This record gives sequence, C-alpha cells and structure tokens, in this order.
Amino acid sequence: MLTVNDLLERVQTLNMLSDAQKSVPITALAALDKAQTGELSFLASPKYRRQLAHTQASVVLVKEVDRATCPTSCVALVVVDPYLAYAHLSHLFDRVPSGTGQVADTAQIDPSATVAAGVTIGAYAVVGQGVVIGAGAQIGAHCFIDDFAVIGAHTRLQARVTLAHRCVLGAHCVIQSGSVIGSNGFGYAPTETGWQAIAQLGRVLIGDRVEIGANCTIDRGAIEDTRIDSDVIIDNLVHIAHNVQIGAGTALAGQVGVAGSTHFGPGCSAGGQAGFTGHIEIAANSHFTGQAMVTKGTTEGGLYSSGLPAQASKDWRKMVARVRQLETTMARLGALEKLIKEPE
Repeated sequence: MLTVNDLLERVQTLNMLSDAQKSVPITALAALDKAQTGELSFLASPKYRRQLAHTQASVVLVKEVDRATCPTSCVALVVVDPYLAYAHLSHLFDRVPSGTGQVADTAQIDPSATVAAGVTIGAYAVVGQGVVIGAGAQIGAHCFIDDFAVIGAHTRLQARVTLAHRCVLGAHCVIQSGSVIGSNGFGYAPTETGWQAIAQLGRVLIGDRVEIGANCTIDRGAIEDTRIDSDVIIDNLVHIAHNVQIGAGTALAGQVGVAGSTHFGPGCSAGGQAGFTGHIEIAANSHFTGQAMVTKGTTEGGLYSSGLPAQASKDWRKMVARVRQLETTMARLGALEKLIKEPE
C-alpha cells in the first residue's frame, strides 16, 4: 500500500508535512467529487473549486491559493502544477501488465531477427527477417513486424499493431492496438483507363518517447521518409499520409488527417478532426482548434481556427439562406454603387 511519503519521492511539495500526514495510506486515484477515504485527488481547474471544500479524499494536490479550502480531514499537497503532479503520480496506480521477458510458444520469429534481452513477445506475433528489437521491448499478441523493421529499447506495441518493412521505431514509444505504421501511401498516376500505382519506396521513421493511439495509420514515404520526431503524441484514429514530417513535441487529437508532404515544425497541436491539405509548411508552435480546415501553411506560431460552431437550427437555416443570396446582393450593391458614381 502506498503512503503520502511514497508520493513525495515523485513530486516536490511546497508545504511541510508532519510524520502523521506522511504516513496516511493511499489506495487509489479519484475525482474530487467522487473520492473516498484512502484516495488521492487533485484540483487542476478553478471551476471545480467548490468540490474541494466537500471532498472526502484523504490527500489532494492543490496550488497554494487553494490550500485553505481543503477540509481539515485531508492532507493538502501544495505543488506548482497540480495537473502535472497528478500526471507523474498516476503511474503509481497503473495496472497495465508489465513485460514478462518471455516469448510465447506460438510466436513466429525469423532466425535472422535480433531480439535483445528482456523482450516480451505475445501469442501469435510474427517477427520477420532481419528485424531488430531493443532491450525490454514488448510486442503484443498478434502483432506483425515485417522484414528489417527496427524497434527501440523499452518500446511497447499493444495487440495487433503492424510495423511494415524497414520502418523504425525509437525507444520508449507506445503504440496502441490496431495501428498500422508503414502502409503504402496514396500515390497513383492517372491513365486513360484508370490509375497506375506508384511504388512507395520510403520508410516511416519515428523518434523516441512517441505515443500513438489506437487504429492510426501512418503511411510510408513515396521517395523520402515519413518522419515523426521525438516526444510527439497522437490520439486515436489519426491518419498521416506519405512524406509528412511532424516536429518534436507536437500533439494531434482524434481524427486529424494530414495529407502528403505537409511539414509541421516543433511544438504544434491540432484539435479533433482538423484537416491539413498536402505540401504545406506549418510553422513551429502553430495551434489549430477542432475541425480547422487548413489549406495554407503558417509562417509564424499562434492560434488558428476555421469552420462554424454548432448553433440553433433555425439560426443556421437563416444564415444559409442569406449566404445563398450573397451573389444577388453583391450584384445589387454593384448597381447601386455605379448609380451613385454617375454624374447627375
């Protein structure tokens, strides 16, 4: 069982605690309004401040300004950033199975593959010719690692991940179930009778500490490599096309789509369902709100938006009706301007 003293090994508090407070037991994490005795919670947003005064949590992560609001029955851990402290401490309660360092009997591993010490390979996984897997990596059940792919040390692939031939994953990455890395890009030349496929000759190169959600697809490059730099986080159901480059520290939310050869600088972010056309340059620290339709690049960082938020249906119908009248309205305005400018 954890105690407050165990938490102090991971986060730095700004207030002094007694020995009795340090020995308070903690069994789980919980939200402020649902926490019970023995549980740890946190206040990251002022809009939940009213819940703090009534929480039943035994320990709460707070800023100094909220310390006095904590009930006397709980231990206040004063930190600079409660949400970041919660992020660090959450791993103490993680129940994700750790690697066993064993290879399942039903796994198929080509004799030419290099598998380092402590690697876990799950049932029915397939590891192809010339594959290199770093120390402590975890390959989930039914994963397919194609020929000459490389997986860095302590990288974890959940069940049913596909890593195509010659693609490279860095160290300490996490790839969630169902994602496909290195699928062919959407490259075709038109012919008189249909389409001629273009061989996709590049790879996908992924840096260290990259996390990719479930059911994502990242296409290999047509000639050059598709590249995801270190410390990028990608949500579920994201599609990244061939030759895209994603700068370090970028975050892409669910259902984002990036067309081919678009380049992101470091530190960017995109909200859910944002779409990026191909062959554009996105400046470092550019941030796009959800459903943004990005057809031109950015030359400097900042916040960018497009699209229409939801509104009452009757108001939306009125607006659409007026949009349809714009052409007629513009013609009438032009005629009026011409009439005004004509001499009497």
